Amino acid sequence: MSTEQSKELATLGGGCFWCLEAVYKELRGVERVVSGYAGGFVENPSYGQVCEGTTGHAEVVQLTFDPAAVSYRELLEVFFTIHDPTTLNRQGGDVGTQYRSAVFYHGPAQRETAEQVIAEMTAAGVWDAPIVTQVVPLETFYPAEDYHQDYFERNPFQPYCRAVVAPKVSKFRKHFLERLKA
Repeated sequence: MSTEQSKELATLGGGCFWCLEAVYKELRGVERVVSGYAGGFVENPSYGQVCEGTTGHAEVVQLTFDPAAVSYRELLEVFFTIHDPTTLNRQGGDVGTQYRSAVFYHGPAQRETAEQVIAEMTAAGVWDAPIVTQVVPLETFYPAEDYHQDYFERNPFQPYCRAVVAPKVSKFRKHFLERLKA
């Protein structure tokens, strides 16, 4: 039986937080997913402010995970599969610094793992272009407004969810079938 002390946090930005949240909610070992904002300079930003691109924040998810069930490296393997880490400040049609690819690490071990994974992917030529993912320390995480939490689950037929989120979830399920929650 695991205790709260054995849990760890990971904070990742890879475009729209609805996409990341929907995927990580299905990954075995991830116990909680909170959509929010990190990496900016405005306290308690609103979604509207972040969308304007003037607060410096990225849309992120903060994961509470059990490292005995899923490693930080595995979280990153999923992360680099479900978004394009080679596009600066954009994911598909979502454009702006709020959609940047970023790993907000919670300590030196996470930083080292992120840098190793990026170096390995670069050496293996996984992507045709250079990886532009920021690897930076998490300073402050702000949870997004309540209506952003569990967004895909509550709005599966919303046009953005059907066109963007659902295909990412489908790709994740196919690629990581053995890692899905029961």
